[in-house]
Amino acid sequence: MKYSKQEVMQFIAEEDVKFIRLAFCDVFGRQKNISVMPEELSRAFEYGIAIDASAIPGFGGSVRSELLLHPDSDTLTILPWRPEHGRVVRMLCSITYPDGTPFERDTRDLLRQAVARADSSGVSFSIGSVQEFYLFNRDDSGRPTRDPHDQAGYLDISPDDRGENIRREICLTLEQMGISPESSHHEEGPGQNEIGFCFSDPVTAADNAITFRNIVTTVADRNGLYADFSPKPLSDSPGNGFHVNISAVSRDGSDLMGHIIAGILERAEDMTAFLNPSELSYERLGGYKTPKYISWSEENRTHLIRVPAASGKYRRIELRSPDPLANPYLVYTLMIHAAMDGIENRMIPPEPADINMNETDERTLSGYKKLPQTLSEACSAALASDFINKHIPDAAIKAYCIR
Repeated sequence: MKYSKQEVMQFIAEEDVKFIRLAFCDVFGRQKNISVMPEELSRAFEYGIAIDASAIPGFGGSVRSELLLHPDSDTLTILPWRPEHGRVVRMLCSITYPDGTPFERDTRDLLRQAVARADSSGVSFSIGSVQEFYLFNRDDSGRPTRDPHDQAGYLDISPDDRGENIRREICLTLEQMGISPESSHHEEGPGQNEIGFCFSDPVTAADNAITFRNIVTTVADRNGLYADFSPKPLSDSPGNGFHVNISAVSRDGSDLMGHIIAGILERAEDMTAFLNPSELSYERLGGYKTPKYISWSEENRTHLIRVPAASGKYRRIELRSPDPLANPYLVYTLMIHAAMDGIENRMIPPEPADINMNETDERTLSGYKKLPQTLSEACSAALASDFINKHIPDAAIKAYCIR
Protein backbone atom coordinates (compact mmCIF):
# COMPACT_ATOMS: atom_id res chain seq x y z
CA MET A 1 0.00 0.00 0.00
CA LYS A 2 1.25 3.49 -0.86
CA TYR A 3 1.09 6.18 1.82
CA SER A 4 1.48 9.94 1.72
CA LYS A 5 3.48 11.62 4.49
CA GLN A 6 0.26 12.85 6.08
CA GLU A 7 -1.24 9.35 5.97
CA VAL A 8 1.88 7.98 7.66
CA MET A 9 1.53 10.56 10.46
CA GLN A 10 -2.13 9.62 10.89
CA PHE A 11 -1.33 5.87 10.85
CA ILE A 12 1.34 6.35 13.55
CA ALA A 13 -1.11 8.21 15.77
CA GLU A 14 -4.04 5.81 15.31
CA GLU A 15 -2.24 2.45 15.42
CA ASP A 16 -0.35 2.78 18.72
CA VAL A 17 3.05 3.00 17.02
CA LYS A 18 5.85 3.81 19.46
CA PHE A 19 8.98 3.29 17.33
CA ILE A 20 9.73 4.14 13.70
CA ARG A 21 12.65 2.22 12.25
CA LEU A 22 14.40 4.16 9.48
CA ALA A 23 16.23 1.59 7.37
CA PHE A 24 18.82 1.75 4.60
CA CYS A 25 21.64 -0.38 3.20
CA ASP A 26 25.38 0.04 3.09
CA VAL A 27 27.12 -0.48 -0.27
CA PHE A 28 27.29 -4.23 0.39
CA GLY A 29 23.53 -4.57 0.86
CA ARG A 30 23.63 -5.03 4.63
CA GLN A 31 20.58 -3.44 6.20
CA LYS A 32 21.14 -0.73 8.81
CA ASN A 33 18.61 1.24 10.80
CA ILE A 34 18.01 3.90 13.40
CA SER A 35 14.80 4.13 15.43
CA VAL A 36 13.02 7.37 16.28
CA MET A 37 10.01 8.12 18.42
CA PRO A 38 6.72 9.28 16.83
CA GLU A 39 7.27 12.92 17.83
CA GLU A 40 10.43 12.97 15.70
CA LEU A 41 8.72 11.83 12.52
CA SER A 42 7.78 15.28 11.21
CA ARG A 43 11.43 16.33 11.57
CA ALA A 44 12.50 13.19 9.72
CA PHE A 45 10.20 14.02 6.82
CA GLU A 46 11.13 17.71 6.69
CA TYR A 47 14.86 17.69 7.42
CA GLY A 48 16.05 14.08 7.72
CA ILE A 49 17.71 12.19 10.55
CA ALA A 50 21.49 12.42 10.88
CA ILE A 51 23.83 9.40 10.90
CA ASP A 52 27.62 9.04 11.11
CA ALA A 53 28.78 7.81 7.70
CA SER A 54 32.32 7.18 8.91
CA ALA A 55 31.07 4.24 10.99
CA ILE A 56 29.46 2.48 8.00
CA PRO A 57 31.63 0.32 5.69
CA GLY A 58 31.95 1.81 2.22
CA PHE A 59 30.35 5.14 3.17
CA GLY A 60 33.57 7.12 3.55
CA GLY A 61 35.92 8.50 6.19
CA SER A 62 35.59 11.12 8.89
CA VAL A 63 35.62 14.08 6.48
CA ARG A 64 32.04 15.15 5.65
CA SER A 65 30.88 12.19 7.68
CA GLU A 66 27.35 13.39 8.48
CA LEU A 67 24.57 12.12 6.24
CA LEU A 68 20.79 12.47 6.48
CA LEU A 69 18.14 9.76 6.18
CA HIS A 70 14.86 10.73 4.49
CA PRO A 71 12.03 8.20 4.97
CA ASP A 72 10.12 7.02 1.90
CA SER A 73 6.47 7.09 2.99
CA ASP A 74 5.53 4.54 0.31
CA THR A 75 7.54 1.87 2.14
CA LEU A 76 5.73 2.05 5.47
CA THR A 77 5.14 -1.40 6.94
CA ILE A 78 4.48 -2.84 10.37
CA LEU A 79 7.06 -5.29 11.72
CA PRO A 80 4.67 -8.12 12.63
CA TRP A 81 7.10 -9.88 14.98
CA ARG A 82 7.22 -6.84 17.27
CA PRO A 83 4.60 -6.23 20.05
CA GLU A 84 0.98 -5.52 19.12
CA HIS A 85 0.91 -2.75 21.75
CA GLY A 86 3.57 -0.14 21.21
CA ARG A 87 4.03 -1.22 17.60
CA VAL A 88 7.17 -0.86 15.52
CA VAL A 89 7.02 0.23 11.88
CA ARG A 90 9.73 0.49 9.26
CA MET A 91 10.35 2.82 6.36
CA LEU A 92 13.20 2.64 3.88
CA CYS A 93 15.15 5.82 3.36
CA SER A 94 17.01 7.83 0.76
CA ILE A 95 20.34 9.33 1.82
CA THR A 96 21.64 12.85 1.25
CA TYR A 97 24.40 15.18 2.38
CA PRO A 98 23.31 17.97 4.79
CA ASP A 99 22.94 20.38 1.84
CA GLY A 100 20.41 18.06 0.21
CA THR A 101 22.75 16.64 -2.43
CA PRO A 102 22.03 12.94 -3.00
CA PHE A 103 24.64 10.64 -1.48
CA GLU A 104 26.36 8.96 -4.43
CA ARG A 105 26.79 5.62 -2.62
CA ASP A 106 23.08 5.25 -1.89
CA THR A 107 22.59 2.07 -3.92
CA ARG A 108 18.81 2.36 -3.79
CA ASP A 109 19.14 5.71 -5.57
CA LEU A 110 21.50 4.15 -8.13
CA LEU A 111 18.73 1.68 -8.96
CA ARG A 112 16.19 4.48 -9.30
CA GLN A 113 18.55 6.17 -11.77
CA ALA A 114 18.79 2.96 -13.83
CA VAL A 115 14.99 2.69 -13.89
CA ALA A 116 14.74 6.33 -14.99
CA ARG A 117 17.12 5.61 -17.89
CA ALA A 118 14.89 2.77 -19.04
CA ASP A 119 11.71 4.81 -18.60
CA SER A 120 13.12 7.62 -20.73
CA SER A 121 13.58 5.09 -23.56
CA GLY A 122 10.09 3.68 -23.19
CA VAL A 123 11.18 0.44 -21.52
CA SER A 124 9.65 -0.94 -18.30
CA PHE A 125 11.41 -3.70 -16.40
CA SER A 126 9.92 -6.18 -13.96
CA ILE A 127 12.03 -8.32 -11.65
CA GLY A 128 11.42 -11.38 -9.51
CA SER A 129 13.99 -13.30 -7.54
CA VAL A 130 14.58 -16.68 -5.96
CA GLN A 131 16.75 -16.88 -2.86
CA GLU A 132 18.21 -19.96 -1.22
CA PHE A 133 19.37 -20.35 2.37
CA TYR A 134 20.40 -23.07 4.81
CA LEU A 135 18.92 -23.65 8.25
CA PHE A 136 21.45 -24.83 10.82
CA ASN A 137 20.93 -25.89 14.43
CA ARG A 138 22.45 -23.89 17.28
CA ASP A 139 24.46 -25.38 20.14
CA ASP A 140 23.47 -25.23 23.82
CA SER A 141 24.98 -21.75 24.09
CA GLY A 142 22.99 -20.47 21.10
CA ARG A 143 25.98 -20.32 18.75
CA PRO A 144 25.43 -21.40 15.11
CA THR A 145 26.71 -24.84 14.13
CA ARG A 146 27.23 -26.52 10.76
CA ASP A 147 24.66 -29.18 11.70
CA PRO A 148 21.79 -28.92 9.15
CA HIS A 149 18.26 -28.68 10.53
CA ASP A 150 17.29 -31.72 8.42
CA GLN A 151 18.63 -34.20 5.89
CA ALA A 152 15.84 -33.78 3.32
CA GLY A 153 16.39 -33.27 -0.41
CA TYR A 154 14.77 -31.46 -3.33
CA LEU A 155 10.98 -31.01 -2.92
CA ASP A 156 10.82 -33.49 -0.04
CA ILE A 157 7.96 -33.19 2.42
CA SER A 158 7.64 -33.46 6.18
CA PRO A 159 8.58 -35.17 8.38
CA ASP A 160 11.85 -35.39 6.38
CA ASP A 161 11.55 -31.70 5.51
CA ARG A 162 11.76 -30.02 8.91
CA GLY A 163 11.93 -26.56 7.36
CA GLU A 164 8.31 -26.62 6.18
CA ASN A 165 6.91 -24.76 9.21
CA ILE A 166 9.75 -22.23 9.12
CA ARG A 167 9.05 -21.47 5.46
CA ARG A 168 5.34 -21.17 6.20
CA GLU A 169 6.02 -18.67 8.98
CA ILE A 170 8.35 -16.71 6.69
CA CYS A 171 5.77 -16.58 3.89
CA LEU A 172 2.95 -15.54 6.24
CA THR A 173 5.16 -12.80 7.69
CA LEU A 174 5.99 -11.60 4.18
CA GLU A 175 2.28 -11.41 3.37
CA GLN A 176 1.62 -9.40 6.53
CA MET A 177 4.19 -6.91 5.26
CA GLY A 178 2.57 -6.68 1.83
CA ILE A 179 5.12 -8.87 0.02
CA SER A 180 3.89 -11.70 -2.20
CA PRO A 181 5.94 -14.92 -2.14
CA GLU A 182 5.37 -17.05 -5.23
CA SER A 183 6.61 -20.46 -4.06
CA SER A 184 8.62 -22.17 -1.33
CA HIS A 185 10.17 -25.60 -1.00
CA HIS A 186 13.08 -27.65 0.27
CA GLU A 187 16.14 -27.46 -1.95
CA GLU A 188 18.79 -30.09 -2.77
CA GLY A 189 21.12 -29.52 0.16
CA PRO A 190 20.50 -30.80 3.72
CA GLY A 191 18.67 -28.03 5.54
CA GLN A 192 18.54 -25.93 2.36
CA ASN A 193 15.40 -23.97 1.48
CA GLU A 194 14.20 -21.79 -1.37
CA ILE A 195 11.56 -19.05 -1.57
CA GLY A 196 10.67 -17.22 -4.78
CA PHE A 197 8.91 -13.89 -5.32
CA CYS A 198 6.34 -12.57 -7.74
CA PHE A 199 7.43 -9.94 -10.25
CA SER A 200 7.37 -6.26 -9.32
CA ASP A 201 9.06 -3.05 -10.38
CA PRO A 202 12.86 -3.13 -9.81
CA VAL A 203 13.03 -0.86 -6.75
CA THR A 204 10.21 -2.70 -4.99
CA ALA A 205 11.81 -6.03 -5.94
CA ALA A 206 15.12 -4.96 -4.35
CA ASP A 207 13.32 -3.62 -1.26
CA ASN A 208 11.56 -6.97 -0.95
CA ALA A 209 14.81 -8.92 -1.30
CA ILE A 210 16.40 -6.95 1.52
CA THR A 211 13.30 -7.31 3.69
CA PHE A 212 13.18 -11.03 2.98
CA ARG A 213 16.66 -11.64 4.36
CA ASN A 214 15.74 -9.77 7.54
CA ILE A 215 12.58 -11.83 7.95
CA VAL A 216 14.33 -15.16 7.35
CA THR A 217 17.05 -14.48 9.92
CA THR A 218 14.46 -13.21 12.43
CA VAL A 219 12.08 -16.16 12.03
CA ALA A 220 14.93 -18.68 12.14
CA ASP A 221 16.31 -17.10 15.32
CA ARG A 222 12.88 -17.16 16.96
CA ASN A 223 12.79 -20.89 16.28
CA GLY A 224 16.24 -21.51 17.73
CA LEU A 225 17.90 -21.86 14.31
CA TYR A 226 20.52 -20.04 12.26
CA ALA A 227 19.78 -18.95 8.67
CA ASP A 228 22.87 -19.00 6.46
CA PHE A 229 22.78 -17.07 3.16
CA SER A 230 26.47 -17.52 2.36
CA PRO A 231 27.34 -18.84 -1.12
CA LYS A 232 28.81 -22.17 0.04
CA PRO A 233 27.86 -23.08 3.62
CA LEU A 234 28.82 -26.76 3.18
CA SER A 235 31.76 -27.74 0.98
CA ASP A 236 30.15 -31.01 -0.16
CA SER A 237 26.63 -29.66 -0.81
CA PRO A 238 25.01 -27.19 -3.23
CA GLY A 239 25.65 -23.51 -2.64
CA ASN A 240 23.06 -20.79 -2.16
CA GLY A 241 21.91 -18.91 -5.23
CA PHE A 242 20.14 -15.58 -5.73
CA HIS A 243 18.53 -16.18 -9.11
CA VAL A 244 17.18 -13.03 -10.76
CA ASN A 245 14.35 -13.15 -13.29
CA ILE A 246 13.95 -10.07 -15.47
CA SER A 247 11.44 -9.16 -18.17
CA ALA A 248 10.75 -5.97 -20.07
CA VAL A 249 8.06 -4.38 -22.19
CA SER A 250 8.61 -1.65 -24.72
CA ARG A 251 6.25 1.22 -25.42
CA ASP A 252 6.39 0.36 -29.11
CA GLY A 253 5.66 -3.31 -28.48
CA SER A 254 8.97 -4.61 -29.89
CA ASP A 255 10.49 -7.88 -28.70
CA LEU A 256 13.43 -7.04 -26.43
CA MET A 257 14.38 -10.48 -25.15
CA GLY A 258 17.32 -11.13 -27.47
CA HIS A 259 18.82 -7.67 -26.94
CA ILE A 260 18.57 -8.05 -23.15
CA ILE A 261 20.31 -11.43 -23.24
CA ALA A 262 23.07 -10.04 -25.48
CA GLY A 263 23.59 -6.98 -23.27
CA ILE A 264 23.87 -8.97 -20.04
CA LEU A 265 26.20 -11.53 -21.62
CA GLU A 266 28.40 -8.69 -22.91
CA ARG A 267 28.75 -7.18 -19.41
CA ALA A 268 28.74 -10.41 -17.38
CA GLU A 269 32.48 -10.50 -16.67
CA ASP A 270 32.54 -6.82 -15.64
CA MET A 271 29.59 -7.27 -13.25
CA THR A 272 30.79 -10.42 -11.49
CA ALA A 273 32.54 -8.72 -8.54
CA PHE A 274 29.18 -7.20 -7.52
CA LEU A 275 27.12 -10.33 -8.20
CA ASN A 276 29.59 -12.58 -6.36
CA PRO A 277 31.28 -10.34 -3.79
CA SER A 278 33.12 -12.81 -1.51
CA GLU A 279 35.95 -15.32 -1.84
CA LEU A 280 33.43 -18.04 -0.96
CA SER A 281 31.32 -17.04 -3.98
CA TYR A 282 33.87 -18.63 -6.30
CA GLU A 283 33.72 -21.98 -4.50
CA ARG A 284 30.06 -22.10 -5.53
CA LEU A 285 30.39 -21.18 -9.22
CA GLY A 286 30.89 -24.09 -11.60
CA GLY A 287 29.34 -26.83 -9.50
CA TYR A 288 25.84 -28.19 -8.75
CA LYS A 289 24.20 -26.58 -11.79
CA THR A 290 25.83 -23.19 -11.23
CA PRO A 291 27.39 -21.37 -14.18
CA LYS A 292 31.10 -21.26 -14.95
CA TYR A 293 30.92 -19.94 -18.51
CA ILE A 294 29.35 -16.91 -20.18
CA SER A 295 26.63 -18.71 -22.09
CA TRP A 296 22.88 -19.01 -22.36
CA SER A 297 20.31 -21.70 -23.00
CA GLU A 298 16.60 -22.06 -23.57
CA GLU A 299 16.10 -24.00 -20.32
CA ASN A 300 19.36 -25.59 -19.14
CA ARG A 301 20.30 -24.65 -15.57
CA THR A 302 24.07 -25.05 -16.07
CA HIS A 303 24.25 -21.79 -18.05
CA LEU A 304 24.71 -18.21 -16.90
CA ILE A 305 21.40 -17.21 -18.46
CA ARG A 306 18.46 -19.45 -19.15
CA VAL A 307 15.04 -18.74 -20.61
CA PRO A 308 12.51 -20.71 -18.54
CA ALA A 309 9.67 -22.48 -20.32
CA ALA A 310 6.97 -19.80 -20.23
CA SER A 311 4.98 -17.58 -22.56
CA GLY A 312 3.13 -14.29 -22.62
CA LYS A 313 3.49 -12.19 -19.47
CA TYR A 314 5.50 -14.97 -17.81
CA ARG A 315 8.27 -14.86 -20.44
CA ARG A 316 11.54 -13.84 -18.84
CA ILE A 317 15.23 -14.52 -18.57
CA GLU A 318 16.95 -15.85 -15.46
CA LEU A 319 20.45 -14.80 -14.42
CA ARG A 320 21.86 -17.64 -12.34
CA SER A 321 25.27 -16.47 -11.15
CA PRO A 322 24.43 -14.04 -8.29
CA ASP A 323 24.54 -15.29 -4.72
CA PRO A 324 22.70 -13.95 -1.65
CA LEU A 325 25.65 -11.92 -0.36
CA ALA A 326 25.16 -9.57 -3.33
CA ASN A 327 23.47 -6.19 -2.85
CA PRO A 328 20.14 -6.48 -4.75
CA TYR A 329 20.12 -2.76 -5.55
CA LEU A 330 23.49 -3.03 -7.29
CA VAL A 331 22.63 -6.33 -9.00
CA TYR A 332 19.44 -4.91 -10.50
CA THR A 333 21.12 -1.60 -11.37
CA LEU A 334 23.83 -3.34 -13.38
CA MET A 335 21.41 -5.76 -15.04
CA ILE A 336 19.17 -2.91 -16.21
CA HIS A 337 22.07 -0.86 -17.55
CA ALA A 338 23.49 -3.92 -19.33
CA ALA A 339 20.06 -4.72 -20.76
CA MET A 340 19.62 -1.12 -21.93
CA ASP A 341 23.01 -1.22 -23.65
CA GLY A 342 21.80 -4.34 -25.46
CA ILE A 343 18.52 -2.69 -26.42
CA GLU A 344 19.97 0.65 -27.51
CA ASN A 345 22.78 -0.95 -29.51
CA ARG A 346 20.48 -3.63 -30.98
CA MET A 347 22.87 -6.36 -29.78
CA ILE A 348 22.25 -9.90 -31.02
CA PRO A 349 23.02 -12.84 -28.73
CA PRO A 350 24.97 -15.90 -29.91
CA GLU A 351 23.07 -19.08 -30.62
CA PRO A 352 21.80 -20.79 -27.44
CA ALA A 353 24.00 -23.59 -26.15
CA ASP A 354 21.51 -26.26 -25.18
CA ILE A 355 24.11 -28.56 -23.64
CA ASN A 356 25.04 -29.52 -20.09
CA MET A 357 28.07 -27.34 -19.38
CA ASN A 358 29.08 -29.54 -16.43
CA GLU A 359 29.35 -32.65 -18.59
CA THR A 360 30.55 -31.30 -21.95
CA ASP A 361 34.02 -32.10 -23.29
CA GLU A 362 36.86 -29.59 -22.95
CA ARG A 363 37.08 -29.03 -26.70
CA THR A 364 33.49 -27.78 -26.80
CA LEU A 365 33.93 -25.71 -23.64
CA SER A 366 37.00 -23.99 -25.08
CA GLY A 367 34.66 -22.02 -27.33
CA TYR A 368 33.10 -20.25 -24.35
CA LYS A 369 34.58 -17.54 -22.19
CA LYS A 370 34.75 -18.30 -18.48
CA LEU A 371 33.39 -16.13 -15.72
CA PRO A 372 36.11 -14.83 -13.38
CA GLN A 373 37.38 -17.73 -11.28
CA THR A 374 38.36 -15.70 -8.20
CA LEU A 375 37.33 -12.48 -6.51
CA SER A 376 40.67 -11.00 -7.55
CA GLU A 377 39.96 -11.76 -11.22
CA ALA A 378 36.46 -10.32 -10.90
CA CYS A 379 37.76 -7.13 -9.31
CA SER A 380 40.41 -6.70 -12.01
CA ALA A 381 37.66 -6.89 -14.63
CA ALA A 382 35.49 -4.39 -12.73
CA LEU A 383 38.29 -1.89 -12.18
CA ALA A 384 39.19 -1.95 -15.89
CA SER A 385 35.58 -1.71 -17.08
CA ASP A 386 34.23 1.49 -18.64
CA PHE A 387 30.74 0.09 -18.07
CA ILE A 388 31.26 -0.31 -14.31
CA ASN A 389 33.03 3.02 -13.93
CA LYS A 390 30.16 4.74 -15.73
CA HIS A 391 27.39 3.34 -13.55
CA ILE A 392 28.96 2.65 -10.13
CA PRO A 393 30.61 5.43 -8.07
CA ASP A 394 34.35 5.12 -7.69
CA ALA A 395 34.16 4.88 -3.90
CA ALA A 396 31.72 1.97 -4.13
CA ILE A 397 33.95 0.15 -6.63
CA LYS A 398 36.90 0.60 -4.28
CA ALA A 399 34.83 -0.65 -1.34
CA TYR A 400 34.34 -3.93 -3.21
CA CYS A 401 37.72 -4.28 -4.88
CA ILE A 402 40.31 -2.38 -2.85
CA ARG A 403 39.90 -3.42 0.76
